[in-house]
Amino acid sequence: MLVIEDDAKTRETIALYLAREGFQFTGVADGPSGLAAARAKPPDLVVLDLMLPGLDGLAVCRELRRVSAVPIIMLTARTTDEDVRRGLDLGADDYVAKPFSPRTLVARIRAVLRRTHDDVAQKEIAVGSLLIDRARHVVTVRGAEVPLTRTEFRLLTVLAESPGRVFSRTLLVERVLGIDTDTAERTIDAHVMKVRRKLQPHAGAPVLATVFGVGYRLESPA
Repeated sequence: MLVIEDDAKTRETIALYLAREGFQFTGVADGPSGLAAARAKPPDLVVLDLMLPGLDGLAVCRELRRVSAVPIIMLTARTTDEDVRRGLDLGADDYVAKPFSPRTLVARIRAVLRRTHDDVAQKEIAVGSLLIDRARHVVTVRGAEVPLTRTEFRLLTVLAESPGRVFSRTLLVERVLGIDTDTAERTIDAHVMKVRRKLQPHAGAPVLATVFGVGYRLESPA
């Protein structure tokens, strides 16, 4: 695991809790050092601060996503919808707002790693012209690949396992993110919008429909 955090006290606190939970990790204090560490030894997960010297967290996330599908949890004191959206658009899997409980961060880490393990199950799911290959982590519509981040893939998989079923935002948070917080519902909404945008150009693709006041469901096109 790689922790990229410029505040020494925060980094030490994270390190203490990760060590207690038996995680092996490397901690660095700036963006360029983080990228160098990721290249030298590809991590299983990256905890990435948004505000970093040398290269900010968004730039680091962008570069990591260019070469890797490693799960990324962003740490941020910025909690506006726009800041969250920018991080998720760049491929972050989750975010934790500062100040945070180290136990909460560890729980998020475990949830993301658990989802990563679950997503390699040897199984294909088909909904109309949509095909989800869980073994290869590939989504196609009529043979055309739809590029999704790890969390987007997980969201679409959960909905596709029960097409037509309405999933509440709370249930999607639990199934997709593996956590239970109010802010996580905003994260789910952002991921739904991103998956919609990526499916929309593909004729015949299923639709992520909003059931107002309830949640979301996957519908085959008429």
